[in-house]
Amino acid sequence: MGKPLNIGMVGCGAISTQYLATFTKDDSIRLVAVADIDPARAQAVADAHPGARAVGVGELLADPAVDVVLNLTIPAVHAEVALQAIAAGKGVYGEKPLAATLAEAKDVLAAADAAGVVVGCAPDTVLGTGIQTARKAIDDGLIGRPVSATAMMATPGHESWHPNPDFYYQPGGGPLLDMGPYYVSALVTLLGPVVSVTGTASRTRTERIIGSGAREGEVIPVAVDSHVAAMLTHADGAISTLVMSFDAVRTKAPNLEIHGERGSLVVPDPNRFDGDVELFTLGAAGWEVLPVSAGFVDAGRGAGLADLAATPPGSEPRAGGRLAYHVLEVMESVLVAAGTGRTVAIESTAARPALVPLTVPEPAVN
Repeated sequence: MGKPLNIGMVGCGAISTQYLATFTKDDSIRLVAVADIDPARAQAVADAHPGARAVGVGELLADPAVDVVLNLTIPAVHAEVALQAIAAGKGVYGEKPLAATLAEAKDVLAAADAAGVVVGCAPDTVLGTGIQTARKAIDDGLIGRPVSATAMMATPGHESWHPNPDFYYQPGGGPLLDMGPYYVSALVTLLGPVVSVTGTASRTRTERIIGSGAREGEVIPVAVDSHVAAMLTHADGAISTLVMSFDAVRTKAPNLEIHGERGSLVVPDPNRFDGDVELFTLGAAGWEVLPVSAGFVDAGRGAGLADLAATPPGSEPRAGGRLAYHVLEVMESVLVAAGTGRTVAIESTAARPALVPLTVPEPAVN
């Protein structure tokens, strides 16, 4: 509190560029060290960001200047890197999911509690003006008591654009664990925690073909289900329908709709920070676009780190580990339900994170 949060970033893959863009415009977070399995890639990031050093992972973890480790590794090693950071006395903020399995995620939270360090986790898109304006509309009673929601993500798969898409089709990947965190985090933010789930899933292909980059044309195996549908029952009684697909080509359905007794909301893509929120109230002549009323304006990936930096010690950040754990349990339980044909109760819970007041960024000081 009161000084920049010094970040050591582990992993310089495709997603890192979006975090780096946030670092350049937010003085509350500062990149001081970077490591990657490819040292040249880490050095390129350090060269482009004055004040950051390219180092090995061990040196980064031991660096007393690093307050929080930003874990941008692949999902299979999220827990391993997080536990190493915690053992070094560092807070950790990770890309989603919190870990590849719920058991690993439980170990991460237990270790952090024992060490007295903070855990944060993407997605932080829920902190932007899109989801937060919808959240305020619900809190203000514009749709009455929430009754249901529908969430839809349809794409033919990431191998068409990602040069190394293997992990999307291995355990810890798939459409639900890859894209589901955005949608389930948004649903929990809007409607509260989930108490039970049902689900079904399928796999249309056992192989995929990389469509771009140096490996274009290479065939990779598919070891996870690539189309998942689920029903989520929230603690307050609302029921959400969730469809996550790497098998569909396109959809015209809204990414997210929330329905209440007196109105409905079209909520923008949970994979974005902004977008229009549309309201249709009972008896109205049509949809109206709500004015932006909450959330971080012009936010990008890393907003959760900035929120963590402003969170009092001992308090849970909005994009916190407990929310990420609950979201992971929901998703893992959907896959269990799909495999067994039964309803699965959710053991964990997570409070709806506090509403983000409408917050306009201050110009960065050069």
